[in-house]
Formats: sequence, C-alpha cells, structure tokens
Amino acid sequence: MPQPFLDISFPPYVARGATGGPSFSTQVVALASGAEQRNVLWANARGRWNISTGIRTRAQMLEVIAFFHIVKGRGYSFRFRDWNDYQAADMPMVEVTTTVWQLVKRYTIAGFEHVRTITKPVPGTVTIKVNGTPVTPADIDHLTGRVTFASAPSAAPTASFEFDVPARFDTDHLPVQANAWDQQVVSQIDLVEVRE
Repeated sequence: MPQPFLDISFPPYVARGATGGPSFSTQVVALASGAEQRNVLWANARGRWNISTGIRTRAQMLEVIAFFHIVKGRGYSFRFRDWNDYQAADMPMVEVTTTVWQLVKRYTIAGFEHVRTITKPVPGTVTIKVNGTPVTPADIDHLTGRVTFASAPSAAPTASFEFDVPARFDTDHLPVQANAWDQQVVSQIDLVEVRE
C-alpha cells in the first residue's frame, strides 16, 4: 500500500547544498580462494542525502524545522530536488499501453543502459515530441510520470523535462543546536528516496 505523499517541495536553497546521491545495496562475499562473489540486491538505485550541509542561516533552519513539522518526521514523503541530477533531454519513453507512456531517464555508457522511472516531473517543464515534432498530450500526471495521448502516437514519443525525487526524512528527531543568532550547529540530517 502506498504511503502518504505530500505534493510539496523541500526548500530548494537547502537542497542545493545537500550532500549525497544514488546508492545501491550489494552483498560481497569473500570466497576461500580470495575471489569475490557479489550479489546486487537492488536493481535500481535509491538516493540518500545529508541536508545539514545545505543549512547556512537561522532562517533556513527555521524553514527546515517547519517543513519537518508538516511532514511529521518520517511520516510523509515529499518532492526533493537532487541538484546533481534533475534534468532529462529527448528521452525515449516507455510504453505502458498504446496511449499511456511512462517518463524515464536513461543512463548510457559504452553500450550499457540503465532506465530510471521518473514519477515526479516538475509541472510546466515537460515537452513531448513524436518524430521530433512537439505534441500536446491529453494529460501529464505529475504524481506518476505517466503521459496519456488521445490516440496512439505514430512513433515512440520522447520527452524533455525536469524532475524531483519522492523522498522522506530518515529520522523522527531533528538534532539542532543554536549557537548564535544567525548560526546553527546541525548534526547529520538524512533524507532517503522513497520507492513508488
């Protein structure tokens, strides 16, 4: 059952200073011969960020505290902008049905490709093309990343867009110490990407 999502954005100027990125889970077993056996447990990465590195002023800390109250700590997920990876250009979409297509971002190096499903495109940034010509779809769902066409497109559509990541706090306690009027001492505060 999907957990509650609030369609609100984490403060962008704090997100811009966050430290983090994609992470995988891999089990590494050392064999008697010294060789390794590696088991990749996750097919897709899960983002993790420390947002304390983005908090520079008391005003920013107060906004994070207010945001923490609204989302009830780990209770609700929300939109988070990973400023290191938030854009996609002319990405071939994935067909769900003949008239419904999913936004994705493709990572390609030397013939290898990883396809990442995008569920939180930023409203007003999505441009769809069919055979290189811009088209207007019947609907763009900004909470699932699915695009609906009035009729089946004549070719596989492509999309350019900006996107957010569904994320939540990884703590129910916000460790903050105020040392001076406009300075904060903040321990590590982690956000984690939410699987949808």
